[in-house]
Amino acid sequence: MLKKIISIIIILCTAAFVLNIACYLIFPNIHRLKKENPKKTAFMEYRENEWAAKGKKRKIQQRWVPLSHISPYVIKAVIIAEDDKFWSHEGFDFTAMKKALEKDIKKKKFHVGGSTISQQLAKNLYLSPSKNPVRKIKEAILTWRIERSLSKKRIIEIYLNVAEWGEGIFGIEMAARHHYGKSAASLTAAEAAKLATVLPNPRKYNPKGSGRYVASRSDRIYEIMVRRGIVVEEYEDIMKEPDELESGNTDSQNLNDPRQTETENSDNAPEAIDINKEYKEKAAVPEKREEEPAN
Repeated sequence: MLKKIISIIIILCTAAFVLNIACYLIFPNIHRLKKENPKKTAFMEYRENEWAAKGKKRKIQQRWVPLSHISPYVIKAVIIAEDDKFWSHEGFDFTAMKKALEKDIKKKKFHVGGSTISQQLAKNLYLSPSKNPVRKIKEAILTWRIERSLSKKRIIEIYLNVAEWGEGIFGIEMAARHHYGKSAASLTAAEAAKLATVLPNPRKYNPKGSGRYVASRSDRIYEIMVRRGIVVEEYEDIMKEPDELESGNTDSQNLNDPRQTETENSDNAPEAIDINKEYKEKAAVPEKREEEPAN
């Protein structure tokens, strides 16, 4: 009799586990994200509960902006830093995942890094930041659905608007205003590189800080943008010069912004580069990249 009861309990628990996983094949409704912007993500709610538990009176600061109102430098810098194969993969970078798993095995810890932007978005929108295998299975299902329901441009647009960039700071528009006192559209290449650098742990690292990690990694991201032609340094130097009209010269000169071409071709897959490898080659003593569940 006891064996039957135990067997029934095991069967019910297994069925409940499978059902809990399987429901993510249908819910939530990801298709609505094609036209609707998410109001509050699961990760935002997690932060609010965290503050409440500690007795902190904080509020989420976020301001949604369309992709056309975000500096192309930000888009490129974030992709280089977080997911350099974003335009070409289908939600998963198996090479990066393999490397992360090998590191976990050496450290005898389960972290499974190497998450793509699509995976990070799935986690931020719908899941908790826990590291357990069950959550990773749910994340994989949601990532698969996101990649098949949304365009790459829509995925990066949502990601940039919900990513955490500081204590209570969510989205690139609020990040730009909080850290640099300007709109997301006005961010320079150097500022974009620094904001992209702190994404793994935005509450620990400050994009305007003087720490070695931020300085070295943001410099590397900037160098990659220059090499790919995303940043034309001569153009940047010209744009820093005083406006001729302000100097009393009525003649104006039309300068073509190289960033416009980059935006129009944002769906083109850039050359795949292992940013971590290049960073290690540049830094004599590279710092470990600490990852906090956020983005």
